[in-house]
Amino acid sequence: MKAIIDADSLIYASSFKDTLEECYETFTKSLESVKEDLNEYCEVDEYLLCNGSRNNFRIALNSQYKANRGEKPKFLHELHNLVKTNYNSYWGDGVETDDVVATLWKNEVDKFDDDSVIIVANDKDYKQFSCWYFDMYYKRRTLDKIEPLEAIKNFYTQMIVGDSADNIKVCLGYGKVAARKMLFGVKSELDCIKRVYALYIELYGNDAKRLFKETYNLLKLRTDANSEIRIGI
Repeated sequence: MKAIIDADSLIYASSFKDTLEECYETFTKSLESVKEDLNEYCEVDEYLLCNGSRNNFRIALNSQYKANRGEKPKFLHELHNLVKTNYNSYWGDGVETDDVVATLWKNEVDKFDDDSVIIVANDKDYKQFSCWYFDMYYKRRTLDKIEPLEAIKNFYTQMIVGDSADNIKVCLGYGKVAARKMLFGVKSELDCIKRVYALYIELYGNDAKRLFKETYNLLKLRTDANSEIRIGI
């Protein structure tokens, strides 16, 4: 089995030390801890690391995308480059690391099947796919299989709730509980679209179509970003 790791969060958390060497040591220890915990669930034959993507196309869709992020740690950029060099990791030019992971995952699924690969991350966005997902957050470290209808409902829940981490604010006042009630009993993606779009019309009127499309494109991870993927430095 192959594991595709979104290493961005590990690198960010490791980049607050006093020297680059300390940052890198912290990162390698964190990565090994993730691998050890994952190996308790299954045998992994190959790991692919993804990190440090740049020139994210979503900024052009909405200038406020991730505008709520604070100042970056001093060694963040250097640590990303060090990981790219030492691990020959994958990154995207024009897309986010999420899109790189999603594309590599889709390539693997198309070549074999969805039981051949695990997404390893600390990011709920990947739950929009029917996949094996290992949550590497240190307080969870759980492996779950996201089923097809569950994945669809996860995505359209985000279309209602938005994503505070990425500064995506859409249906204000509608949280996860409201979204769960709204999507209760749906049987297909079309059912989800109808219900969520009806909410956008109620809230935004003539601007509903534009906002629905924009939010969809901000939240939907690309699985076709092969031409934007780079390896190493």
